[in-house]
Amino acid sequence: MTRRRQDRVLGILIRRGDWVTAATLADQLGVTPRSVRSYVTAVNARVPGDEAIESGPAGYRATGAAAAVLRAGAEVDPGTPRERLHGVVRALLDADDGIDVHETADRMHVSSATLEADLGRVRSLLGDGAGLTLVRAGSRIRLVGSELAQRRFVSRVAHDEMDEGAFDLEALRRAADAMAIPSEALGAFKTDLVARLGELGYFVNEFAAADVVLHVAIAADRVAQGRALDAVHGDPEPARARLADIVGELTSRHFGVELGQGDRLHLAALLLTRVVVPGSREEPAVAPDPRIAAVVRTAVERAAESYLVDIAHDDFVERLALHVQNLVHRAREQAWSRNPLTRTLKSAYPMIFDVAVSIAGELSVTLGVPIHDDEIAYIAMHVGGRLERSRRAETMLTATIVCPGYYELHELLRSSVDRSLGRSIEVTGVETRVDPDWSAIDSDLVLTTIEPPVHVTGLPSERIVRIQPFLTDADVERVTAAAGRVRRARRLGRLRAELARYFAPGAFLRGVDASRGEEGVIRDLGALLVAQGVIGDDYVDSTIERERLSSTAFTETLAVPHALKMTAARTAIAIGISEQPITWGDARVHVVALVAFSESDRPAFQTVFEQLVEVFGEPESAQRLVRRGVDLSSFLDELAAVIDG
Repeated sequence: MTRRRQDRVLGILIRRGDWVTAATLADQLGVTPRSVRSYVTAVNARVPGDEAIESGPAGYRATGAAAAVLRAGAEVDPGTPRERLHGVVRALLDADDGIDVHETADRMHVSSATLEADLGRVRSLLGDGAGLTLVRAGSRIRLVGSELAQRRFVSRVAHDEMDEGAFDLEALRRAADAMAIPSEALGAFKTDLVARLGELGYFVNEFAAADVVLHVAIAADRVAQGRALDAVHGDPEPARARLADIVGELTSRHFGVELGQGDRLHLAALLLTRVVVPGSREEPAVAPDPRIAAVVRTAVERAAESYLVDIAHDDFVERLALHVQNLVHRAREQAWSRNPLTRTLKSAYPMIFDVAVSIAGELSVTLGVPIHDDEIAYIAMHVGGRLERSRRAETMLTATIVCPGYYELHELLRSSVDRSLGRSIEVTGVETRVDPDWSAIDSDLVLTTIEPPVHVTGLPSERIVRIQPFLTDADVERVTAAAGRVRRARRLGRLRAELARYFAPGAFLRGVDASRGEEGVIRDLGALLVAQGVIGDDYVDSTIERERLSSTAFTETLAVPHALKMTAARTAIAIGISEQPITWGDARVHVVALVAFSESDRPAFQTVFEQLVEVFGEPESAQRLVRRGVDLSSFLDELAAVIDG
């Protein structure tokens, strides 16, 4: 039993914030429910006199102590594979002439075969394009590559320590400690750095700031060992030189290390391309590179046309182009910017994320740079920010206040409703009669200070919320909850109407072969739609290409593969269900909905896409559909039942 598996259980429960069944946890971990129970027992054993995970009929749920236990979870026991890996990596980085396999194995009190297996894990971490290789001569093995590549490797290993934890300074300290990087001064350094950047008029990307601080700590550690970067020739631009001076000063103060010009300018470049937000107050007139701006404009306009979203505006294009300009610099340096919101953005806003994938795909091809999921998530944040205003207008509900007149009582109540709920509810009418025509009220909600008749024709009870003449906090909570129910019913009602049209008879596959993998399952489901003349083989190939850009596993149960271009003869959905989890990107899904969209049905894209993901985002609903959907008819019946609540 590994500590990492225990921490993964904690991470899933903390993110969910609600009850999760043992079966769901087992699917996510690729183990049995019995193993999950043993992990829970082990986690709770780490909290004497308390528990981090509570058990109940509905499964498991994280308690208030869970976050603290997870933060402490990175303190691995000496001698574990994870600890050995860190030791091997550190030894390879510190020794210019490499390490002797047998001597290192003896020092770590393991067999040579065990150490060889650890070296295999190091090779897999290096991967392609890392700029590092392991070179062997007899029993001696060394790491060959530039100093910059070695530092990037240290950062990558440290980031692996943070996968299941929060992306904060505590997680950063644990990650640094795991690689023997000085971590005591990380918090103070970051505080001073952000303050100095603010004094210069810069806006700061807090998500990336902690990451760059880790790079500073790595640089300080390497320089202290006599492994400085070469000085940069030529005069740097003023902004970079100014930031280089700040980095040098703060590193000396907090880490006690004097950085040379090469290190200071390198770290300043990281700040400019990762931490300083484009368009800061310091340089309000800064303009993106004309070529990058043109490429971004083309990608944005095509995405706007394909998805019918209102994003093709000059200010949006310019700001995104500045971001992409920095992205290109990061790609050249292989210095990717992590985004802790990637998973949340993908599951909560799948349509926005898909627009970002479309933009990123075109940028990647045209500019010749790879764009990873975390970078796509930053593009999605730009897109979401632009669409937020129109999205808010779409979700605004109308309300009628029923408050029999008595002096200015109804006016005071309306003022209170506007003040407390005005961002989500628009009051379109006020009834001051004691006997209003209830059936004539057509707003989304009715906020009433009096009891309506028992039976009101045309006015469902879920739309009526009883409130006090003087609005209380409890009233606000009840209205907010009722508004949420109305919005959900509206969204899912649209979904039910659309899905009945789009599920293709005969395009349902129960018992999908999980071993076929992403591409194999896409081809199996695509063949069902090809046979019906809905799509051609080119659409299937395009769907596979889209999948390679970014995984379409938008929830922990569902993947929605689709092409970026809407070239199907008609919109149709092919469903595949597997009782065994299918490895899909970083997720393990049970349901695959291959969606073929046609140009004529573009307005339905957002409805079908986002609401389908919403339904499967609820673990209990997803498990019910997987368990009971034995054929298309029963699957649709269960889907309708889930939608209707």
